[in-house]
Amino acid sequence: MIKKRAKIILLSVLVVVSLFFLLEKNFLPGISTKSPSSKNLQFLGTVINLIKNHYIEEPNPLKTMEGAFKGLVDSLDILSSYLDKESAIKYKYQKEERLKETGIILYKKYGSFPQVIGIIKNSPAEKKEIKIGDLISAIDNSPTLPMSMLEANLHLKDKEETSIKLKIIGRNETQEITIKRKLLFEEPVSYSPLKDSSGILKIHHLYPPCVSKIKEEILPRIRPQKKTLILDFRNCFEGELEEAWRLTNLFLKAKEIGYIEKKGGVKEILSCEKEPELGKLPIIIWTNQATLGPAEAVAAVLNEFKKAKILGLPTPGLVAKQDFFALENGSALVLTSGIFHLKSGKKLWKSGLTPDVKIKREDQNDESYLKSTLVLLRRM
Repeated sequence: MIKKRAKIILLSVLVVVSLFFLLEKNFLPGISTKSPSSKNLQFLGTVINLIKNHYIEEPNPLKTMEGAFKGLVDSLDILSSYLDKESAIKYKYQKEERLKETGIILYKKYGSFPQVIGIIKNSPAEKKEIKIGDLISAIDNSPTLPMSMLEANLHLKDKEETSIKLKIIGRNETQEITIKRKLLFEEPVSYSPLKDSSGILKIHHLYPPCVSKIKEEILPRIRPQKKTLILDFRNCFEGELEEAWRLTNLFLKAKEIGYIEKKGGVKEILSCEKEPELGKLPIIIWTNQATLGPAEAVAAVLNEFKKAKILGLPTPGLVAKQDFFALENGSALVLTSGIFHLKSGKKLWKSGLTPDVKIKREDQNDESYLKSTLVLLRRM
């Protein structure tokens, strides 16, 4: 029986190693395809034998394999993730129907605690006085250290308005806080008028039908204004690149706005070919450190084409294409399969956006943004 278990464990490790070479060959952009050296394989064999012969307990084969899969995938880059069955369901569901949330936006590197980089206004998290910079060590008694960034953010969500328990470090002492999730906004986008401008277009997320909602419900209010429009991307941390290009096309027409570089240097050219319905409007874009992914891409393209000025905080630089792969047991892989580059060739990956007008980190409130915007409007 022990020999049988050892063989299963060995098979699990070999499956994971095979997965690594499959990923390396097919999906990961910019990584070489050199064969592993015999020295590396010998090292792997040594590790397997040490576990098999000296570990105090018999490892659970299934748990060992899942842990190996997770460690391999999560360590690839900040956006790639191995999702268990529950997280995989949430990942697919959030694109179709909004989940209930706490209002916390987390940033997490592999092997570190997730850090709060954004708090959504009027959310349960804001009311509980959770602060930007706080570290979350556990979510509902599950340690966050082994989680990917995607997993950590998904753990904060649920289909129902349930409560969640967070362990927060980084203050004077570790605190345990219980927060009730709720639906933070009914629509993906909202609009509010602002004197001497065309108003503020707030993008909550860039999943469909965001752009359709703008066209149907908000464009009739914006078109007559013909003044500078404020595009608020603060805390816009989720969405799809395809929806980002549709939003960009509202303001810009171009045969090439940039490209996605895939494995082996293959380039997917991106374009905005329709006539822009708001092409003549000057734009000011608001960003903060929780402006991620698709929102970063829109801001960068409009800025490069001189259509927009960016005001706010630098962004993390997480503009990349991810592919979702469902596995037979209900779990899934989310893998980075391409890196976005601007038309100029500049990539935002790990570098992010540098605003034209910077806001101090301690001044991340509406009043500071509005004050700086009014100064910028006078110059435009």
